[in-house]
Amino acid sequence: MNAALPLVLDYPFPTPPPPGTTLEVAPGVRWLRMPLPFALDHINLWLLEEADGWTLVDCGIGTAATRDVWELHFTHTLRDRPLKQIIVTHYHPDHIGNAQWLSQRFGVPVRMTQSEFLAAHAVIDQRASYSLADMCSLFAAHGMPVGQVAEMGARGNQYKRGVPEIPAAFVRMLAGDVVTAAGREWQVACGYGHSPEHAWLYAAEDGVAISGDMLLPRISTNVSVWPAEREGDPLGRFLASLGAFAALPAATLILPSHGLPFRGSAVRVEQLRAHHAARLAELEAALLAATAPVSASSMLPVLFRRELDVQQRFFAMGEAIAHLNHLWRNGRVGRTVTADGVRFAAHCSSDATVGLSKHA
Repeated sequence: MNAALPLVLDYPFPTPPPPGTTLEVAPGVRWLRMPLPFALDHINLWLLEEADGWTLVDCGIGTAATRDVWELHFTHTLRDRPLKQIIVTHYHPDHIGNAQWLSQRFGVPVRMTQSEFLAAHAVIDQRASYSLADMCSLFAAHGMPVGQVAEMGARGNQYKRGVPEIPAAFVRMLAGDVVTAAGREWQVACGYGHSPEHAWLYAAEDGVAISGDMLLPRISTNVSVWPAEREGDPLGRFLASLGAFAALPAATLILPSHGLPFRGSAVRVEQLRAHHAARLAELEAALLAATAPVSASSMLPVLFRRELDVQQRFFAMGEAIAHLNHLWRNGRVGRTVTADGVRFAAHCSSDATVGLSKHA
């Protein structure tokens, strides 16, 4: 979204490691950076050193460019010490894309939460309201113009392009579990809103947290409504999940999936809360000024004051619906569903679904 946030965080490692190399950010914890073919052009992965091998946290997108970088790491980083286990924080392609490829290469299990495992299979198989057709239907109902819906549909299953193969089985992680890696115990925690059951890891004794996409230093995590839960409030869940990061000691080193490692998680949480509060207020003001109920699509210029390409519009629509749903769930705006689609308005009293709970 818009609105740059002030840089008041501590960045102890201001320069990322070049492709094919690593940087030790804590004893036994190494930082790798892999390319992404998007405007967000990188993802951070984390190698946790064992006496006889490595634990890997997240895998990169399943493209030739990323696998070329992995080949460098096989030779120069891993050397004769193999991967012993693979942890996937969530099902998005840049995190799970190479999980099966690496799992097969080293004959090791993939650890993740059950919701993320099932979501990955639903998207890659286009089932259970996770299909592109379902997405096009959702966005059309929220006012996306016919031409833009067709353009999005013509792209096909982009997920499968980033996840060419997927684990058929996994080792389940639950919040509260403890994973031993790099000579320390990592407590598994879960965050919600960005994805169904996003895992993150915290080594309290050493003051290190691998946050995945739940807490990023420079950009706001995408929080979207998807077709399987059209009336849900993922933004409410995301904001509630941030409380666990706000409670971490100030000196905790946060290892995010994008951007630089940083300290100051409570400060960052307050920035994100303020950011979303400002966006919600802007939407509410826009609805107050409107002369008729509005669609999520018509609110994109309020939230995103720049030109959006097809991929950016995909995520922008999901975010716009999430913010409007949050306002509706909290009684700040009304919502109607008619033959014309889903529309939102200030102080609307004709919402047939107003009796639903505030947080789905």
